[in-house]
Amino acid sequence: MHRINNIVTFQLILFCIVLTDFSFAKSIPTMLNNYIADIHVDAIGKNQPTVKFKQIKNDLIQVTVSAILNDSVRLDDWRLTLTPSFKPSSHWTPHLSPTDSHIVAQHVFRAPALIMSDNSRQITVIPDLDILKKGSPVDWYMDINAINNKMTLGMSQSAVKEHVLFVRKPGGVYPPGPVEFGFYILTDDKSTSSFNPWRKPLDFFWQKWGAPLFRRGEPLMSTDMLPYVNHTYNWAFSTWRSSTWQQFELNGKQVGAPAFIVNVTQSPNYPGELNEREFRSIWNQAWFNSLRSAQGLYRYAKRYNRDDLLSYALKTKELALSFPMREGFFHALIATEMEDFKKGNEIYSRSKGWRTYYFGNSNRNPFSSNPKEAPFHILDMSYTAWLMLTWYEELQRDDRLLEYATSYADALIKLQDKDGFFPAWLSLNSLEPLSVLKQSPETAMSVTFLIKMFQLTKNRKYRDIALKSMDAVIRRIVLNGQWEDFETYWSCSSLGKDDLVGKKVTRNNMFKQNTFSMYWVAEALLNCFEVTRHKRYLSYGQRTLDELLMAQAIWQPPYIHVPALGGFGVMNADAEWNDARQSLFSELIIRYGKQLKCQEYIERGISALRASFVMMYAPENKKTKKQWELAWNFFGKEDYGFMMENYGHGGETNAQGLGMGEFTIYDWGNGAASEAYNRIVDHYGDEFLKNQFLRY
Repeated sequence: MHRINNIVTFQLILFCIVLTDFSFAKSIPTMLNNYIADIHVDAIGKNQPTVKFKQIKNDLIQVTVSAILNDSVRLDDWRLTLTPSFKPSSHWTPHLSPTDSHIVAQHVFRAPALIMSDNSRQITVIPDLDILKKGSPVDWYMDINAINNKMTLGMSQSAVKEHVLFVRKPGGVYPPGPVEFGFYILTDDKSTSSFNPWRKPLDFFWQKWGAPLFRRGEPLMSTDMLPYVNHTYNWAFSTWRSSTWQQFELNGKQVGAPAFIVNVTQSPNYPGELNEREFRSIWNQAWFNSLRSAQGLYRYAKRYNRDDLLSYALKTKELALSFPMREGFFHALIATEMEDFKKGNEIYSRSKGWRTYYFGNSNRNPFSSNPKEAPFHILDMSYTAWLMLTWYEELQRDDRLLEYATSYADALIKLQDKDGFFPAWLSLNSLEPLSVLKQSPETAMSVTFLIKMFQLTKNRKYRDIALKSMDAVIRRIVLNGQWEDFETYWSCSSLGKDDLVGKKVTRNNMFKQNTFSMYWVAEALLNCFEVTRHKRYLSYGQRTLDELLMAQAIWQPPYIHVPALGGFGVMNADAEWNDARQSLFSELIIRYGKQLKCQEYIERGISALRASFVMMYAPENKKTKKQWELAWNFFGKEDYGFMMENYGHGGETNAQGLGMGEFTIYDWGNGAASEAYNRIVDHYGDEFLKNQFLRY
């Protein structure tokens, strides 16, 4: 496996060629002959760029393109195009560009690469981030055209189209003086690259850019994450308690949990009228799960003897157990009725209170935006039931948790189709499987749940059914990169919901893909390996993990105005940095690192955990705090702990606060990050987290 003990110093090995041609197929270094047929470089105005090749290693070439401009040049689109010398069967790009107008804008350069491969060769093109981080008068971009067999790197301003794709925008201006652009060409002729095309680029990314930042302590200023956890719980249960904590009576018991979402108008410092962003609710769903956050609170309360906080966690457990079952299935949320009122020229939304409660399901689905009418979601139920088993195994031997999960498990296994998949949704009325995503990677969450059922009950039927499902996911999903789930099409990025489900974007030869799917599958594969010791599960698991890690930021761009290292994006058609899902991913990456004895993974996992606190409004986060105060100038110490789920969601940022949000989802933000920290500390110890820095 790839063990990183020292930062690799890249050395110039062979040669440097200077070219001024526009197209120079005959001048390409011989080591690239089996990979590249032609490289075409545009002029910058009337200036012919100089192209330099440097062989760094036998499989690595650095290419630098430069020019000296005597006058300003107005140029909307400058590009360099590479044509592979073979016909690739596989393609990868971090962002979709479905038409010739679309590009992969630098905004989504988290670990930027273009990859083309067949069964025996792979070429990976990586922008030279050392040049880009110096700043550029015109933004950089990439593009991959599978139809015409072209890989493009270029410079153009960009605009957001759809949610969120990018297109070229006019207005590029190059001032007099030097212009520099560059990239690396990484080649591979080993058959292993066709199985896992991401491992070699990931290793390069982390050694060259990620590891040096990590070992300097980024993305946080301190190795100690406990102050952020303290801010979280003080915010949720003290300074913002009147807005966050929801408590009411259900079936004769006091239950409660933090509200699904609160926004800046609910701050104690907000000078205006309160306006709730969405219907007041509490969710036990794959994204937002109060039972997950409550586990973190429980661990913290036990560690520090905080009976007041423990009572909040226990009330949340009681709420989860109070969700009524119907033939083994249960809803994903409880909510209140809402009402609007007008004040002046504005309309405001408020809850009618918990006396008006109802149970429902996530409105992020292809069938209904009304939570009362939304279908049962297998993913949500399997995740919540798995959390019950985790609580039972690690926190409290409350038999009600195992009984509830067993009732669901026995209903779930009856839904497995002949191929091994579980459906995504069930009709609210008939409980029959619905047609959309009947065979999807969401099945993997049920695998993880059933494996845990087997571990706790020793009933082999759960194990056998889980393994059949896992094999089906490998065949249909992993090998095809078909990472489609509820979030891929039925959240804020709805591109393709009517015409792309189950189909590739032809121009890129890729599905619209979501990182959440990769996480569930990588986790399920590792769990299957641990109960069977069959190495194929571990191999496919590492492959899936590596595809997921291509969405992890490995550098600090100058145009991202909060710390970025270790944070994750969402999908190849959205624009977030530092998304809250990284708190879920963190321990899984560490587990792979320990299993494979791979220090890179351990460092990446810890980076993901640390990135989970980057977006918090707190004095420890000086850069982020400044951005929050530029966006919301009324923020003060009572708001310490407020944390948006991500940064730059709309595809645009600037130094004046653009890219900051206006809400906190406790179960998909500060509460989730704190849960991940408390869980990892319980599993590995706080010294494990700190010692990763002390070792250098």
